[in-house]
Amino acid sequence: MPVHDWTRVDAGVFHSFLLSWVTAIKTALNTGLLPEDYYALGEQHAGRLISDVLDAIPPGQRNATASPSAAYRELRRSVAIRHVGGHRLIALVEMVSPTNKDSVRSIEEFANKAASALKAGVHVLLVDLFPPSLYDPQGMHGVIWQHLDPLAEPYDLPVNKPLTLVGYAADPSVEAYLEPIVVGAALPDMPLFLQSHHYINLPLEGTYQEAYRGVPAFWRNILEGI
Repeated sequence: MPVHDWTRVDAGVFHSFLLSWVTAIKTALNTGLLPEDYYALGEQHAGRLISDVLDAIPPGQRNATASPSAAYRELRRSVAIRHVGGHRLIALVEMVSPTNKDSVRSIEEFANKAASALKAGVHVLLVDLFPPSLYDPQGMHGVIWQHLDPLAEPYDLPVNKPLTLVGYAADPSVEAYLEPIVVGAALPDMPLFLQSHHYINLPLEGTYQEAYRGVPAFWRNILEGI
């Protein structure tokens, strides 16, 4: 199934799909992909400092601080991978939504969260299925990369592949494994790091298909240009 052009629908439609995708990814991870001493949960991290996320014992009963710019961003969930030993946060799967790109503040909130997680030794898999906005001309990865190292060579997003998948290995120094894609392409498996030199391949395509089946027919027709 090709990646759809989610700019054709409003943020609420994508958000609904995203919740289903988070569930599909979590299910895939917990039913054979993860080693037995790891587990995945859908966790709400919007507006929380990464130190709070690292310290939280799942499912996490602390109230997230609401971000005032968009209700959907308040509800956005990450897939968090934790280790049974102390329930340590090991990795995050982060999907970019339209509300993460609607202002400078939104971009900064998302990029700060990802960069602070990586600096704290938490691996990240970034899924950005939206083209660059006025506020992230090189895509969300370009902003995150500058947050990680302001002196680094700026990322040059391929013009013909404006969507970006990135598997970040957090330590000892951050390494990024990029897969630029385009609307209409199939989603490749992407590395989800559990240790700096150990990863599992996350089946983005299969989980995307599973979540997409729940999108109402009216909106599927719009996404598919019918």
